[in-house]
Amino acid sequence: MRVTSNMYYKNIYGDNNALLSKNLFDVNKQIASGLKIQYAHEDIRAFTETMRLDNEITTLGQIKSSTQSAFKLSDQTDAVLGEFETSMNRMRTLLVNAANGTNSDVSLDAIAQELRGLEENFKNLANTSINGQYLFSGSAVDVKPIADDGTYMGNDAQLKAFTGSKTSQQYNISGEELFLGEKKLVRREVTTNVVQENLIAKYPALQQAGYTGVDSFVSSSSTIRELMGDSDNLVDVGVQKHFFYINGTTSDGTSLKQKIQMSDDDSIDALLNQIGNLYGNTPDLKVVNVNMNSNGQIIIEDKMQGSSKIDFHMVGATDLSGGAAANVTNIDNLGVGETNFDKIMLGTSTALNTNLHVKEFIKSSLAPADSVAATNLIEGTIYDKTEFSIDGAKLYSATPQILKGTNAFATPSTKLLDVASGTTLNGKSFTLEGTDVNGNPYSAQIDLATAGSTFTIGGNTYDIFNVGTPRAAVAADEMTYKQLMDVMNMVVTGNLPSAAPGSSAQYDSAVATADLRGKTFLSYDGKIQFEEMNTGNTMARMALYDSNSGDFTAPPSVMTFNTNNAITVRDPKTDFFKTLDEMITAVENYKLYPDSSSGNIRNVGIENAVAMMDDLQDHVFRAHSQVGAQTNSLNTSLQRTELLEISSMSLRSSVIDTDLAEASLTLAQLNTNYQAMLSTVGKISQLSLVNYL
Repeated sequence: MRVTSNMYYKNIYGDNNALLSKNLFDVNKQIASGLKIQYAHEDIRAFTETMRLDNEITTLGQIKSSTQSAFKLSDQTDAVLGEFETSMNRMRTLLVNAANGTNSDVSLDAIAQELRGLEENFKNLANTSINGQYLFSGSAVDVKPIADDGTYMGNDAQLKAFTGSKTSQQYNISGEELFLGEKKLVRREVTTNVVQENLIAKYPALQQAGYTGVDSFVSSSSTIRELMGDSDNLVDVGVQKHFFYINGTTSDGTSLKQKIQMSDDDSIDALLNQIGNLYGNTPDLKVVNVNMNSNGQIIIEDKMQGSSKIDFHMVGATDLSGGAAANVTNIDNLGVGETNFDKIMLGTSTALNTNLHVKEFIKSSLAPADSVAATNLIEGTIYDKTEFSIDGAKLYSATPQILKGTNAFATPSTKLLDVASGTTLNGKSFTLEGTDVNGNPYSAQIDLATAGSTFTIGGNTYDIFNVGTPRAAVAADEMTYKQLMDVMNMVVTGNLPSAAPGSSAQYDSAVATADLRGKTFLSYDGKIQFEEMNTGNTMARMALYDSNSGDFTAPPSVMTFNTNNAITVRDPKTDFFKTLDEMITAVENYKLYPDSSSGNIRNVGIENAVAMMDDLQDHVFRAHSQVGAQTNSLNTSLQRTELLEISSMSLRSSVIDTDLAEASLTLAQLNTNYQAMLSTVGKISQLSLVNYL
């Protein structure tokens, strides 16, 4: 084969020129763009790795943005709770000063005024917002969490930041948790609010000759005679002439009702021990502590943590004539007696039975239900047969409905059985009475039965329908608060089914019509309320109670809806602004301790207010600790994300970015090679045929 110049040119220049030109173009492109490749086909491995790293960097950017926003909100919450604690420390200092017993009314007024200012500051702090988003409203960030009356308006939702694949971190604390949260370790404590004098020490006529009367309070070591009084100076040893009627609820939600008989020479401590036994105390185990304070008031402390169910009511009776008027089967019959022992001693009593001394231990300013108003005029004898309180167009109960198992507040869908004492409601009855929205009196009976529950009013009996299929009268143990409140709403508004027992359609129509006139509902703290629509003041009145109420020959009430019960001093459940108001009211009323004789009858007193403030502070400290932990976690997550982001970007750069020094060296080498190739081709091009001969 003949070798030609064209063959030299093609072999040396043609192929090498194309390759070198491509390489020069590629390296110039890398230098210009800063990237090793532009398209996937140039390097599939590098392209795939780059896409993976791009996704990782994008995700880390989202995490970083989410975490930064969450950190700012959590950090601001941390700062606000710090201000909370500062103000709470100041409030506690003021309460301790108010409790020292040496302040004048003017001084207490000044303290109360500063306390009200702190209360307003707490509301402002609670309504803190960032960029229009409220810190303590849960997920309802556009809703102002605390209303002017202290009611919480937000929800209990948790806000969480995206902190990684399948991971998140809470960054808020809702007002539900902060202002209405629950402290599982707190033991409920209740107290009576009637101060108990030593009646024997007060009157010389009840002592031996030469005695001078003194004013003093009874203590646990005092005798029952000193608590209840007498008609002469003789101690009737062993004669059980004093009667105590007790109602209440144990820590597990079981109702109790008991009549206790005591004699003159028995000690109050013996009475307290018997009360403790009713709640389940044994010689080997105490489930409650029952004590008497320096003002003669009975205090019951639940030793079981996390329960809000302990309740207590007691009334005493002594027939000073030696008769049997104090020994009754129904405490309604004690209404003929006299509660003021001074009037008995001075002979100024106007009671129907001036020899029957009725001892009140708890007072609430609650009106008795209509059926007993004519005979029972002694407020302290009433336990659960009481009318709901009135506020303009609203009627409201003071007794929360609390689930036995979880200590949570009832909701409309809660079954009555989940709150009631016992294992079934079959055969139980409730009485509903008062006046409707038109001022007309009513009396209805709600009968619960497994075969189907009904309510009776005006001689007509109506079925209470379920919401299932087929529609039928609801079984006793399946009845919910919604169904109970529907009945209450129909009766109070005067809108009943058009026929008895009525069809489900007639029942539903009556419920819908009643809802247009009024609403019966459960408040945020589990209390039944009624509100008449389109009016400022309602004529409606309402009382709802177990038909066994007051009858000490019958079982205890399976449920209580409104009670003249002991005052709550401590409870696992927190109601921040309501508690603040109670504490400040104690100072405004000049009350060192609970005292029903003046001012707000059910106020806890300043001494108890200090203990309540300790509980509130502990609750806020715990919430603050939670927020602090959240903030630290978010900060750690943010730092970790930033490091990962930098690491991923560095790794991406090593995969896809051009190394300019290396590319420049490659370019120089390619240029040298290209010049060498051109020089070689030039020399070959100058050769002639003569050179080969």
